Amino acid sequence: MIPWLDIHTPFPDVSRALTDEAPGLLAAGADLSPARLLDAYRRGIFPWFSEGQPILWWSTDPRMVLMTEDFKVSDSLAKALRRVERSAATDGRWQLRFDGDFEAVMRACAAPRKDGPGTWISDEIIAGYTGLHKLGYAHSSELWLDGELVGGAYGVSIGRMFYGESMFARVTDGSKIALAQLVRFLKARGVAMIDCQQETKHLASLGAAPISRARFLAHVRVAIEAAQITDWRAAPSA
Repeated sequence: MIPWLDIHTPFPDVSRALTDEAPGLLAAGADLSPARLLDAYRRGIFPWFSEGQPILWWSTDPRMVLMTEDFKVSDSLAKALRRVERSAATDGRWQLRFDGDFEAVMRACAAPRKDGPGTWISDEIIAGYTGLHKLGYAHSSELWLDGELVGGAYGVSIGRMFYGESMFARVTDGSKIALAQLVRFLKARGVAMIDCQQETKHLASLGAAPISRARFLAHVRVAIEAAQITDWRAAPSA
């Protein structure tokens, strides 16, 4: 039985997360205020729930992470990146940006996919993370073509820890190009780990791998105490 949280109830210790039925499920309830979300991420906890469900909080073990030095760029992706970078450098059709339209990235991630319905990203989730964005804790990496947003990724940044949330693509490799820009930017600023939350074959193909929750939390405790990254908008294109 997981605990129910009201707005003022603190999170239980992550060691109380379920290990069977719904592995990693820790608690339900509370809200998605910036303060609650920041507290969750600092503790290695994240929200994940479907429309009509209460807010569900998770701390999975093992935890899927992408070490920035392990990011895999295939030959085809490298070719696409070079094309986009050349265009961006000459103010061409392709542009790479950070935080050009954070909410639009979230809504694109929430939209129905070719192979299924929309994601779990509801209006409630969008409101919570745009609140974090306004405070400087949530950011988007974006690919634009002829002034149209065609690929992106977003997540939460605390100190030198980045928590990836979702990606989308409207053109081939659009999400991977946005992720590549994000990884390069973060790696250059001393971010060693991107939290990917849950294990998927797609993430594994990009270099992500599962680690124990204990190892993940040990890294988080140190990384979140480092100086906050503040030069997102001023950063040059990848």
